[in-house]
Amino acid sequence: MKTNLDEIDNKILALLMDDARTPVSTVAKQVGIARTTAIARIDAMEKRGVIAGYGVRLHQEYQPAVRAYVGISIDPRSSAALVALLQKMPEVETLCAVSGTIDYMLTLCCQSTGQLDRLLDQIGAAEGVRQTATSIILTKRIDRSPI
Repeated sequence: MKTNLDEIDNKILALLMDDARTPVSTVAKQVGIARTTAIARIDAMEKRGVIAGYGVRLHQEYQPAVRAYVGISIDPRSSAALVALLQKMPEVETLCAVSGTIDYMLTLCCQSTGQLDRLLDQIGAAEGVRQTATSIILTKRIDRSPI
């Protein structure tokens, strides 16, 4: 589904990823195009699915109490079942297939260490899971995520 973006589209996206609430008039001025052109380009990128949505990113102070990265090593044939299990867990924020000694990296977002412990037990007991390795996130030093 990858679509070609020109330099203007990329500049618009960079501004909106930095702050999705940037007024269109500001976007247009910074990119050097008319306001109506900026509106049309943003609308076109939304319709093509380039811009999948907008969201709120909370300050660390207001984040749930415990966030953790979890690396998971699995038996190759258990991938689909594990992904299905993790999709049912609302605490799973992201799941990425990765290369290297682990197969998946996920981010968990929990209200307590007790909840994290229970989830890790559940994940570790899933069929085909060989090993998990967990790192609790203490603080974000750099955050360039779009949302």
